[in-house]
Amino acid sequence: MRIIAQNKKANFDYIINDKIEAGIVLTGDEVKSLRNKGVSIKESYIGEKNSELWLFNCHINNYNQSSKKLYEPTRIRKILVSKKEQYKIKSCKTKEGFSVIPISFYFNKRGFAKILIGIGKGKKQFDKRQALKKQEWDIQKKRLLKGRNS
Repeated sequence: MRIIAQNKKANFDYIINDKIEAGIVLTGDEVKSLRNKGVSIKESYIGEKNSELWLFNCHINNYNQSSKKLYEPTRIRKILVSKKEQYKIKSCKTKEGFSVIPISFYFNKRGFAKILIGIGKGKKQFDKRQALKKQEWDIQKKRLLKGRNS
């Protein structure tokens, strides 16, 4: 598994309850651009359109050696999931406070581009501060323990 892009703010802004691996419909030029790591999923989200799941606002750079003159880097892209997973995602979206966000883009062992989708609830400002305090304390603990062993 080769990770292309990660949404690092997803774990900071949301409490991720469930993760789902999904395929995505891309053109050949977009796949080549992904191999060059020309993608950003920071502001992207997953929504429903015509009873299908779509990835909105995902920026994939234009491939340099592409013959296409008109290219839209933030076009909507179809998400490929099973009916069971699609029903699970749709039912979570109807619940109040839950969001469906992309966590990471990667190539699996067979070379297919996949996207990891997270279903989570947004954190409050208090929760974010607590997470930062815990993270800083863990770093200090490691430094203290490292100092004792020397």
